[in-house]
This record gives sequence, C-alpha cells and structure tokens, in this order.
Amino acid sequence: MRRLLGIVVAVLMLVGVLRADQPEIPINVGLFLQEKRTFYTAEQGLPSDDVRRVSVEKDGTVYVRTAKGDFRLEADEWHSSNNAEAVFRRKQQLTSAIGELPEQAGKVLSVAKARAGEVVIGAEWGLFLKGPEGIRRVFPQQGNRRWAPTNVFVDYDGLGRLWFASAQGAGCFQNGEWRLYTGVDGLPYDDMTGVVAGEDGTVWFGTKKGAIRFDGGAWAYRQGKRWLPGDEVRDLALDADGNAWVATDAGLSWIHFTEMTLAEKAKYYEDQIDHRHRRTQFGYVIEAQTDTPGQFVNVRLTDSDNDGLWTSMYGAGECFAYGATKDPEAKRRADDVFRALRFLSQVPRGSKHEPPKGFIARTILEVDSNSDPNQQRYSLEQQERTQKRDNYWRVYEPRWPLSADGKYYWKSDTSSDELDGHYFFYALYYDLVAENEQQKSAVRELVRDNIDHLIKHDFCLHDHAGRTRWAVFGPHELNQNPEWHVERGLNSISVLSYLNVAYHMTGDEKYRDVGKQLREKHSYHINALVPKYQRGIGSGNQSDDEMAFMAFYNLIKYEPDPELKKLYLVPFANSWRQEEPEMNPFFNFCYAAVGSDVKVSNIYGEHDLSPWPTWLEDSIDTLKRFPLDRFDWQHTNHHRKDLLMLSNHWADAYRGEIRGKGYRNNGKVIPVDERYFNHWNSDPWQLDSGGSGRVIGTGTVYTLPYYMGLYHGFIAVD
Repeated sequence: MRRLLGIVVAVLMLVGVLRADQPEIPINVGLFLQEKRTFYTAEQGLPSDDVRRVSVEKDGTVYVRTAKGDFRLEADEWHSSNNAEAVFRRKQQLTSAIGELPEQAGKVLSVAKARAGEVVIGAEWGLFLKGPEGIRRVFPQQGNRRWAPTNVFVDYDGLGRLWFASAQGAGCFQNGEWRLYTGVDGLPYDDMTGVVAGEDGTVWFGTKKGAIRFDGGAWAYRQGKRWLPGDEVRDLALDADGNAWVATDAGLSWIHFTEMTLAEKAKYYEDQIDHRHRRTQFGYVIEAQTDTPGQFVNVRLTDSDNDGLWTSMYGAGECFAYGATKDPEAKRRADDVFRALRFLSQVPRGSKHEPPKGFIARTILEVDSNSDPNQQRYSLEQQERTQKRDNYWRVYEPRWPLSADGKYYWKSDTSSDELDGHYFFYALYYDLVAENEQQKSAVRELVRDNIDHLIKHDFCLHDHAGRTRWAVFGPHELNQNPEWHVERGLNSISVLSYLNVAYHMTGDEKYRDVGKQLREKHSYHINALVPKYQRGIGSGNQSDDEMAFMAFYNLIKYEPDPELKKLYLVPFANSWRQEEPEMNPFFNFCYAAVGSDVKVSNIYGEHDLSPWPTWLEDSIDTLKRFPLDRFDWQHTNHHRKDLLMLSNHWADAYRGEIRGKGYRNNGKVIPVDERYFNHWNSDPWQLDSGGSGRVIGTGTVYTLPYYMGLYHGFIAVD
C-alpha cells in the first residue's frame, strides 16, 4: 500500500492543485431554443437560386429579389410580386435623404437611423454620422485600437446600440463607448457583406463565406449546407421572432428556432434511430446512406467494423435512460441491444470455422440479403494488396465465416474497441436493466466466457485464424514488444476493467487474483498511469480516448480497493484535462461520475481531483447545440480568424507534422453545430469535416451523454 501511495504522489505532480467552486447540480435546463434551417431554392420552388436581396415586412411577408425578378412567399409558395419594388425602394429612401457625402467616402453600402434621429452611413471608404452639425467621419476606438473601417455596413438594434460590419471586423457603440471585435475577440470571419440587428440585441453578420450570429456572449458561425444553400451571403433580414432570412448565391435560408427540452430532443433522435438506423433483425445501430444529399431517399444500411461498439454505446445510453426514468421504452431498447450483442457471441458457435469459446464477432451479415463478403470486399487477392501497405494486416480465409445454420456471415478479427464497448454496456445492463436472476445470469455467462477466453489465451482475443490484430492485452506484448508501447497504457486499463466487471458480476475471487497478478508481476497498474501516448491537446488517436473513458469509468466504479481507486483516478484526471477543451459531454460525465469531490494527499498537501467547473456548462452547451439534422454536411473552418493552429510539437516522431488542426482562441474546439462527426471517436481538432450530405449519422452521440447526465444527477428531469 505504501508503494501505491508513493505512485499517487509521483503522478499528482501532473495534476494542478487548485480548482474553482463546482457548479450546482442538477442543472435545470428546461426549454431552450433549438436552431434549425429551411432552404428555399429552385428545388423548393424559388424561381431563381441567385438571390440578391431579402426583406421581411411587419406583417411577416418575405420578399426576395433574384436574378429572375422579385417574389413574395405566401403559404410556403413563391409568387411574382410588384409590391417588392416598393419594399426595396423604401430601403433606398433613407439613402437618398442623407445628402452629399464627402467624395472620399466612395459608394454608400448601408444606412441606418437611430431613434433620436441621427443617421449613420456605412460607405466603401468609411463610417459616417449625420447629425445637426452635418456629416462627419467616425473612427471607432477601444483602448489602443483605433480603426478607419472600410466596406462598412450599419444597423441599430432594439436596445439602441449601433452595430457596424467592416473589412477590419465588427463594432458596437453604446453609452458613448465602442466595443470592437476581431478574430481575437471571437469573430469567426471578417470579409463582411452586411449586418442586421434584432430587437433583443442579437446581431447577424453576412460574409462572403457564411453568416455569423452574436448574442453578446457567444458567436455562431453558419457556413456550409448545414445552414446555408450557398456560402456567399448577399443580404440578411430578421422577422418578428428574431429568425434570420439569409440571401445567398445559391438560394435563401431561413434559420429559425423552436422551443424544445433536452428530453424531447432525445426522443427525436431515438425515433430516428428506430425508424432509420437499425440493421438486421437484431437491430444493430449504425449510420445510414442516401443517394440524394440531405434527403431520405433510397436510404440503406451497411455493416461496419464497429457495429458492436456503436450498438453498445447506443445501448449504454438506453440503460442510463431506464436507470433514470424507468421508462419501459428505454428498457425495451436496452433489452433489444442485449440480444443483439449476445448474438455476436453466439453466432460463431458450431461454425465450420468455430473460434475458441468466448470469442465475440465484430458484426454479422444476413446471407439472404447480401452477397458473399469473402468474394467481394475480402477476397484473398484484396487482402494481400492490403497487407502490402499495412504490415499488421492478417491474410487468411474466410474473414467472414458462415454460421452453423447457414443464415449469417460473422465478421472475425475483433478489436479491443469492440470489447471496451461490450463491457461498458454489459455492466450497465446488469446493474440498471436486468431485473431477475435469469437476465443477470445471461449477462454473467457472456462476461465469464469472454474473460476466461482472454485469460486462457495470454490475455488476447483469438478467432479461428489465431490472435486478432488489435485485441492484445498480454504482458509479453505490452511490456516487452516495442511495437506495442503505444497501446501499453490503454490496453492495461482495458483488461483490468474487464476483470473488475467480471468480479462485480460473478463474485469469483479468481478475477481479483488475476488482476493482482497483472499488477504485481507485470506492473499493469503502473502502465495505467500513462493511459495514452500523449503529446498534448489534440494529439494521438481519438478512438483511444473514447475507449479509455469507457474503460476508466468501469475500472474505477467497480474497483473494491479504495487506494487502487485513487491510484487509477489520478491518470483519469490527467486524461480528462487533456480532453476538457473538447466540450465533450460523454467524456465530462464519465469523469465527473467517478472523480467529483475526490481528494488525495501527498507531501505537497491535499489535492481535489474534481473536474474543473467548466465541465457542466460546456456539456449542456454541446447538448443544446447538436443539430437535429444528422446529414454529414461539409464544414470548412480553416479560413476562420478566431482559431489557433496546433503546433508540430504535438506531432509524433513517425508523422513529423500536424496539418489542418486547431481550436478557437477561447481554448475550446469548434462547437458541434459548426463541424460534423458521427461518433465520439472523431477528431474535434480537425478544422474541416463532413462530406456530401449522403451519410446520416445516428443520435447516439447525444442520447448516451444526455441519459448518462440524467442518471448521475447532473441534469434535472424536464
């Protein structure tokens, strides 16, 4: 025990000694504004995608000026309009009334009138104010910054504040003082094309590459087809509810808001999963594909290497849901997931190529509905070609053996991330959902068979062709083979967590003895102190982070020795602090569930390992900002002005440099509604993401952390 405490002392040097007060929990979110968008393009009946102007009248009528004339929106249909000429002429009248500007002002771009009567003019070469004493040029100044803005657009908000957008950035004038905004202040982009301010003080900026919303505290960058039909913003208008109408070079976007609760959002995603994302009769949860970008046309599902992992994480969310709410639908879904995952252990049995007992298949394909994958994607020739560029690739046949009944192909070469997912789910299902001994016994059988398989095969998973490529947990490889040094910490954590889960379910002391042997003879607890080949924020493989957090959660939760709990918690704390800028609610809740209010001591004093107080606010912000639209629209962010790039110092010796990765200058990654990802193993530091809108991600990335937060009491029930 002294040795363990000494280790804690050493590792604590990596952990900060100060923390601010924790947030109050549970947090009551209640109703919030869920952001959506609706496109109006030629495909939706707008006569022209080339939209130049947009205006919203007091009665709510929307007018647009396009390359093919003026139109108004009525009952969701577009009609040619003669009234639009008068609407847009009224916008011009203020311009004609300002009088003659100085010659050096250039072209007038925008005019706005204050309630007190002053008129402000945005011009090509400056910002001008017309008052009782005539027209004068204005040079906004804040501190030691003084601008002579150019290409200026202006507007007043409902609070009487003047806003301008310019080539230099944006600014606001209130109570005799200027506040200026550039990328350093959070402004995402500055090639401005317009500005419109709302009654509540929210302001929208148009740029040549997207639109920007600012509510005085948070910035939102709306770029790409997640939000706009085209990136070049020509004009903006706000309706009475504060919704934005954005005219672009490829159509009109209506960005609007709907009141919603976090629970309603979870139900929306669950309904989508039930309707579109279940594969085979067992209902493996997986992303879908469509032929038509952004539309549910000819939607189809295909297998992936990680069907077991993604289904496990979805199922874990449903376990938390049932644990928190006792909703019978959550139990039904969790039961279905258990049957699906159990089948991955059952389907290889009795096969012509039967693996050792306890093996878990990656996934299955139904023979009736699929061609032979061994002849299509995994022929011997294709495998040999793969091995030429990947020396670790195993060449063998068949990679997809046939089940004993001839109904299914099952995929072999199962990886460690599959096991991490299975164990994460099984423990939650056992504790929160299984309601009788029959159900609990079924879970114990699966876990016992698998852990005994690992122990028997030197802590490695074996299929019919031998040791699988990635499910390697044995001491010889992890501690003696330099090729496995990157996986040493993570895989040590994983197998120790599997043993803890097995002991928790079975009470069999042999699993404690095996864990003790791995620690005392092979130093697996020491390996766990460095869980990742870590070089700083944004480095390494994000799949490892996802696996580590699931394994750490179980390792600490089910560790009966309080000193070992603290030992394991220290590297978990260090791991979480590397992930804190990612605003990841799943990671935050995994750590907060086991690390809150835990104190450890060393010669330097007592240290609170609680997460920094950012964990809950960031988590809720991410949950609220998740788009309901899960199509993989492309997001382009590398041109933004509010970003810092990751340095090559974060790259490993084998790669040498980091490209296209960064984060906002507030220290956080780009928010979830400004990038695309399907799972929590994606790289949030990658600035550009997404695709063509033909992949439909699942809502598991939302439902799992939401229900986890609900179960652990971080989020109040709506």
